[in-house]
Amino acid sequence: MAVKAVRRQLPLLPLRGILVFPYMVVHLDVGREKSIAAMEEAMVQDKQILLATQKDPRIDDPNPEDIYPVGTIAEIKQLLKIPGGTIRVLVEGISRARTLTYLDNDKFYLVDAEEYTEEAVASPEIEALTRSVIFQFEQYVKLSKKIPAETVVSIVSVEDPGRLADIIGAHLNLKQEDKQRLLEAVDLVERLETLYSILSRELEILELERKIGARVRKQMEKTQKEYYLREQLKAIQKELGERGEEENEAQEFKERIAAASLPAEVQEKAEREAERLGKMPPMAAEAVVVRTYLEWLLALPWEVLTEDRLDLDRAEQVLNEDHYGLKKVKERILEYLAVRKLAEKMKGPILCLVGPPGVGKTSLAKSIARAMERRFVRVSLGGVRDEAEIRGHRRTYVGALPGRIIQGMRQAGSKNPVFLLDEIDKMSMDFRGDPSAALLEVLDPEQNNSFSDHYIELPFDLSRVLFVTTANSTHTIPRALLDRMEVIHLPGYTEEEKVHIGRKFLLPKQIREHGLEPGQLVLSDNTLKAVIREYTREAGVRNLERSLATLCRKAARQVVQGRQKEVRITSRNLNTYLGPARYRFGLAERSDEVGVATGLAWTEVGGDVLSIEVSVMRGKGNLTLTGQLGDVMRESAQAGYTYVRSRARAVGIPDDFHEKEDVHIHVPEGAIPKDGPSAGITMATALASALSGRPVRREVAMTGEITLRGRVLPVGGIKEKILAAHRAGVKTVILPEENRKDLEEIPRHVRRRLRFVFVKDMDQVLAEALLPAARSEAGREKPKTVSKAAVNK
Repeated sequence: MAVKAVRRQLPLLPLRGILVFPYMVVHLDVGREKSIAAMEEAMVQDKQILLATQKDPRIDDPNPEDIYPVGTIAEIKQLLKIPGGTIRVLVEGISRARTLTYLDNDKFYLVDAEEYTEEAVASPEIEALTRSVIFQFEQYVKLSKKIPAETVVSIVSVEDPGRLADIIGAHLNLKQEDKQRLLEAVDLVERLETLYSILSRELEILELERKIGARVRKQMEKTQKEYYLREQLKAIQKELGERGEEENEAQEFKERIAAASLPAEVQEKAEREAERLGKMPPMAAEAVVVRTYLEWLLALPWEVLTEDRLDLDRAEQVLNEDHYGLKKVKERILEYLAVRKLAEKMKGPILCLVGPPGVGKTSLAKSIARAMERRFVRVSLGGVRDEAEIRGHRRTYVGALPGRIIQGMRQAGSKNPVFLLDEIDKMSMDFRGDPSAALLEVLDPEQNNSFSDHYIELPFDLSRVLFVTTANSTHTIPRALLDRMEVIHLPGYTEEEKVHIGRKFLLPKQIREHGLEPGQLVLSDNTLKAVIREYTREAGVRNLERSLATLCRKAARQVVQGRQKEVRITSRNLNTYLGPARYRFGLAERSDEVGVATGLAWTEVGGDVLSIEVSVMRGKGNLTLTGQLGDVMRESAQAGYTYVRSRARAVGIPDDFHEKEDVHIHVPEGAIPKDGPSAGITMATALASALSGRPVRREVAMTGEITLRGRVLPVGGIKEKILAAHRAGVKTVILPEENRKDLEEIPRHVRRRLRFVFVKDMDQVLAEALLPAARSEAGREKPKTVSKAAVNK
């Protein structure tokens, strides 16, 4: 197709948001002064005007660079003035034109333009492009359904390819840039190719829209079908006077959630889960999980607080009623209450009560709760090996539940209970994780205000909880966990304390539990002391309580059989009720023995005495150690042996004894493992006694570590060891000089009954423990096995 260009001067009308193609008839509303002046000029001339589109329709007074250079020359068919100064015109596009220059004119835009006219020239390429465009247009109309079929027939019947392209471009819903690109394609082949590419792109978009629409429609149909069936089911249930089970349950949960005082985050989560439950079939497995989860959320005390009793005098009275002694723990609780009275938002402390069995650690936690009027919950951690026991399992697991901490909070029913973690030193770990590591967050006052359980998946505030943990020993508690707790040591009870506890607490309790009247069993203090001395040897009072229970059973039998109305038990007839005495009370040794020394040992169940025997025989200087001793204790024996060799002449021993005599050191009860450095000076004393033939004073007990030079080093567990010495009837206790400060913890009445000797080296120990050579018996005698050995770990 040939294109001719003719230059003309024409008034220009800028269009906003519209583009006019040749052969297109359209109404325009003209309101700008320059545009109206251009229209009037065109009416005066030949009624022809150049229509060009603005690049930005928001500009009211466009400059030449704001107007596209290619436009359409149109003929004004009709002009009508309407109210408001606006002119409505009917124009018809004639041909394309390109603006060459803008001429000077203040009233309107006058341009020098180049008009393009087309002459049809047939060619196979144009024919092929025309057919392709027509096919694409027909497909477009089928997919879009926005153009009537009659219009399509009339458009497709146009024979002029250029006119056909312009009419199709006018009917397409395109962006202004695409229409302008089509208008600027003066060459017919270029115009048809541009139109074809635009149609291809539009067809792809329409195909995607169709697929999306089909997918959405299918989903909507499914949703509508479910909604319709659900509404039908509701209508049927309404007619039958019933309500859907899941709807009932979900509605009930929603009402409970609204009535409960939950934090905003928890309430939002609970409402979402209740909404999910309402949409599930009642027998679905997931519905059971959601139902259990909601029950847990609603059962937890998110905002429930009990009021603390801050009356210190009353709290002290309650603590003294329940427990005798335990001064340190009681002082710590009263200090906490005093601070709580002054500072309302104080975080709960983490107390760790460490002591031997039976001293009242667990019952003390109950007393704390009673004194503060808080609720009490106890969780035993003995044997716990799974981290999930503390943090819970995730809801994805079958049978999942929260951990023991959250379970305990539900059981307590308040945010500030006294929470007892019993036997925290008995936890262990395996492939399922380390539960003590999970406790790090629970027992950290800086972190536990947002404790996260795997099952609940919401932060729970544990900062108001008063955590109390108990342990027999701190050695097995991980260091990081121990660092978070305030350790309070509970030593064993003295004999006087046991008598008081037995008289005031244990005996009335057992009489009551065995159904006896207060006057039916009479037990004097001397009898009670005999039970403590001869039938129990412990740091706590559990065996004492068992012995008293035995007496109550014997008395109950006699009362029921009618033999006696009042059973009176004395120290003389005690063995008829409890059998022969199990332990000998008095001195650890009955007489001054050669080669037998009494040491003091610390065990997890309290302090005890430890007899060490040494026997000397002819041989080649071998040293034998028996009694299942640990490495540290064996090394102490070697150190003591070396010291005795180095001081042989001073002690009165031949210098060559190590060449002619074998030495055997034995600690009785060899089935019990023993270890630790505390028996160092005891073994050295027994060695010196056996080799020199000088007896060891029977009323002396000792503890301390020995060095090769004979220095005596401090040891631990002094309080427990001195109480054991007191129970065994020892009169003199030899202690390292550096342990002098530990005497402050010893009860005053115990200190009054014992004589303490503080030493710095072994020479002082031997001078105190061994009898003078003049009083010793002639020769060396083999030591006798006496007393009870204890574990020294």
